[in-house]
Amino acid sequence: MHSKGRRIKIFAGNASQDLATKICGELGIPLGDAEVKKFSDGEIAVNINETVRGVDVFIIQSTSCPDVNTNLMELLIMIDAMKRASAGRITAVMPYYGYARQDRKAKARDPISAKLVADLVTAAGADRLLTMDLHAAQIQGYFNIPVDHLVGLPILADHFLKMNIEDLVVVSPDLGSVTRSRKFADRLNAPIAIIDKMRSQANVSEVMHVIGDIKDKNVIMIDDMIDTAGTITNAAKVLKEMGAKDVYACCTHPVLSGPAKERIEQSCIKELVVLDTIRLGDEFNLDNLKQLSVAPIFAESIRRIFNNDSVSKLFD
Repeated sequence: MHSKGRRIKIFAGNASQDLATKICGELGIPLGDAEVKKFSDGEIAVNINETVRGVDVFIIQSTSCPDVNTNLMELLIMIDAMKRASAGRITAVMPYYGYARQDRKAKARDPISAKLVADLVTAAGADRLLTMDLHAAQIQGYFNIPVDHLVGLPILADHFLKMNIEDLVVVSPDLGSVTRSRKFADRLNAPIAIIDKMRSQANVSEVMHVIGDIKDKNVIMIDDMIDTAGTITNAAKVLKEMGAKDVYACCTHPVLSGPAKERIEQSCIKELVVLDTIRLGDEFNLDNLKQLSVAPIFAESIRRIFNNDSVSKLFD
């Protein structure tokens, strides 16, 4: 791709090779030649095997399982390598932005790691960030560089619209997801219900009660991410016990760590739909798990950023 003499190149860290290849396929350009390896002591070594001088560079890397910290360091070191190789503009493409759950001081002496990661990405030399469904939208304000914030909800909504599910209710798995659930319900022309739960500690939740009518209804729960899958599978069980018919669930980021696989496999969720912001291993080839690709929307966003066109128009 060229625009008025400018050039674009896309590179990827080890966490997002598959997604980067799909994005390059959508754009009709080859994936950039870069090697990201480790020294024997675990230090990361990056080799960029082609010139990037004056080039508009996009580095695609999710900070996700199985090693969040390695993936983050890969991204930072790749940005540094591009900056020192005189890249024209560097855009960090983080389909999943890790450490976003610690976005405020919930109690005394808490870190705000979402802000720390923003500072690290900026200090490494990124000129711009492209990401999807931040855990809290205000994280955009932690950056002093432009942030393009994509949303995965339209992709998920289109999938369920094609299924033509009758007697549908969208259920918010917690109070924090009500706004997202309402937007999702509007797209599906469905009412919403809310699960009021209490979380006693990280990755542990207890369902209290359901606000809204879900008896004899087919329900869809939506969240931005699913980690250990405890919340979503417990909620599905309670919804079934309260008279719901089929239970579906969806999210943008399938973190799916720890006992997530077994919980999803053994749950009463008819279909869990996730996006490929995070690469899933072969062990997640489950009958009730479906993954949709974000490659087309990221490719179009990259094209628009390169051409200095509006990204927000994608969601008008």
